[in-house]
Amino acid sequence: MKKLLLMTVVAAIGLSGCDQQASQSAATDNALTPEEIEAGILTPEVMWKMKRAGSSSLSPDGTRLLYAQTVYDMAENRGTTSLYVEEMDSKQVKCLAEGSSPRWNADGSRIYFLSERSGSSQVWVMDADGSNARQVTGLQEGAPAVEGFGISPDEQHIWWVQQVQVADRRSSDVHRDMPKSKARIYDDLMARHWDYWDEGSYRHIFVGELAGGKASEGVDILDAEAAWDAPLAPYFDMAEIAWNNAGTRLAYTCKPLTGMRYAVSTDSDIFVYDLASGTTQNICKPDSVNYPGGLTIQSNELPGYDKYPVWSPDDRYIAFLSQRRAGNESDKARLFLYDTTTGAMTDLTTEFDYNAQNVVWEDASTLLFVAPIEATHQICRVRLTDEGHSPVEVLTRGDHDLTSFSTGGGRAVAERATISSAPEFFEVSLSDGSLTQISEINRDIYDHIRMGEVQKRWVKTTDGKQMLTWVILPPDFDPAKKYPVLLYCEGGPQSVVSNGWSYRWNFQLMAARGYIVVAPNRRGVPSFGQEWLDQISGDYSGQNIRDYLAAIDDVAREPWADETRMGCVGASYGGYSVYFLAGCHEHRFKAFIAHCGIFDFDSMYGETEELWFVNNDYGGAYWEKSNATAQRSYANSPHKFVSKWDTPILIITGEYDFRIPYTQSLEAFTAARLQGVPARLVEFEDEAHQVFKPQNSMVWNREFFGWLDKYVKQQQ
Repeated sequence: MKKLLLMTVVAAIGLSGCDQQASQSAATDNALTPEEIEAGILTPEVMWKMKRAGSSSLSPDGTRLLYAQTVYDMAENRGTTSLYVEEMDSKQVKCLAEGSSPRWNADGSRIYFLSERSGSSQVWVMDADGSNARQVTGLQEGAPAVEGFGISPDEQHIWWVQQVQVADRRSSDVHRDMPKSKARIYDDLMARHWDYWDEGSYRHIFVGELAGGKASEGVDILDAEAAWDAPLAPYFDMAEIAWNNAGTRLAYTCKPLTGMRYAVSTDSDIFVYDLASGTTQNICKPDSVNYPGGLTIQSNELPGYDKYPVWSPDDRYIAFLSQRRAGNESDKARLFLYDTTTGAMTDLTTEFDYNAQNVVWEDASTLLFVAPIEATHQICRVRLTDEGHSPVEVLTRGDHDLTSFSTGGGRAVAERATISSAPEFFEVSLSDGSLTQISEINRDIYDHIRMGEVQKRWVKTTDGKQMLTWVILPPDFDPAKKYPVLLYCEGGPQSVVSNGWSYRWNFQLMAARGYIVVAPNRRGVPSFGQEWLDQISGDYSGQNIRDYLAAIDDVAREPWADETRMGCVGASYGGYSVYFLAGCHEHRFKAFIAHCGIFDFDSMYGETEELWFVNNDYGGAYWEKSNATAQRSYANSPHKFVSKWDTPILIITGEYDFRIPYTQSLEAFTAARLQGVPARLVEFEDEAHQVFKPQNSMVWNREFFGWLDKYVKQQQ
């Protein structure tokens, strides 16, 4: 009884000890040691002591920045996320409480957030100073965990996302007299997705009333029997759901398909739910109305991904991102505008050859968004006019990544990162795009760590193009010395090698170990126009592979690059690149490292889950003998060239990787060892396509650098 009373008191005062006890403890545990300060270089241990900025938003009046920050405990193998408010002008920072996904209310007097303090993830609210915390959802006994939420601007309603069991996939559900059976049963595709098996549970959106700060039970607006997710699997991005400003309608993203149709399609749409009538309209297919009461797709005007609805301040328009080509997740993400009064659709980026991301309305006639441009991410602007709309203006400049951003009180704050600096918050001038740093989350690290120089290099490719390549030099670089060199092969394959920070493949971490890192934006990456991006689909073994070799050969000619000590590393498509280059590198490299790479195209086609990916990137199935593109892809599968492998290779995979299943890595490891090639397999039983857990990451880095040091650095 005393314990329960204590918990109640702590909740009531808003966990005011956050900025005293918890933060002080975390700061002590993650402080650099004297040895780390003396060494002055980035190591995996130092990197995991860095505080990680999370979701953020400006207060409505633009005076305060609200953000989440995560600190990791290596011994406990977990992170703790807390909520902070920073005064924009004075830069004073206050820790409010442990929690995540913070949201201001409309007047900035309260903050809603997710917390597990009651035993499961639920929505809570507190006053803007962190006091008077109280629970909003999950008040009923046994209430499911909340994974995301949104409060209507008038604070009369709330949406939240929770899991709903809608289908029988487990044998204990089908054969109830066999409760100990662990079988799963399927009659169609999508038996598993990304890192989980489909056991009949899906994410649904619930809408409830808010009365006295408490949420009602809520209504499942997808229909309790809908066997699909909103927001979309596998990332479940809550930015795919948005209230209108009147708090009367909810726009969201959904792909209402199942089985084989789901596996081969990227056809998601924007739906609008009306609270008063309880009806839903698919705005991307205007003939499809009154969903979920019998949705039928009668037109195909927008056949690809349609995502991320954002209402204009006057609720007349819904801006969203749309892809024209079905089955291609890397088609151009166009910025579309839907007029709720006429149903008219407008593409605002017809003359803009870059993707749009993270759309925000600056005012009722002006939109801001992020675009990847020449291996950076910049904030852009487009204005609505009486004649239509203005050309896209690129507002910011510089070699950096500006990702998520928010506006308030005529100001804007963005998350900024570079190859040499983890994300921090910067104010963005809406007049000239200049940046002013607001936060210094990791100043205690940067004050003691030397970073290597980052060079921006344009390399001539074999077909006469110019390719942007980042070259990262070791700290204290001496041009009179020779250094070992690493070629980094990007995954995706359609993901940019930007001037941004990564906690998984960190170029400065590699440079600090004494390596020169060569990171080319080869064919198939965004930010250089759609033609450059499209080249890779159906041609994995073609020009983009030659681009890799052009980059490494260009740098290898430098007097400070030791061409006798070079390695090649990469993950996902980059892992495929490693496997393929292992059979044709002509003795350039002394060692390879492939993480979750594609090794055997034939078996990969049958093992992966979202088949639209391989249909687009391979060109089709392996049995389509008359399909020239597909047959060229399968003819150039890395497993057909293993007889030429002669170089040590480290292979890393995760057991829960269902996109490129771990069996691909097992095949590659077996092939290497049976041919006498030095090889090592590192398999993580509790990771998927990426390695996220702190101790697993530390093991990953030890194995990664141990392999390179043994076979590359020590070679003379």
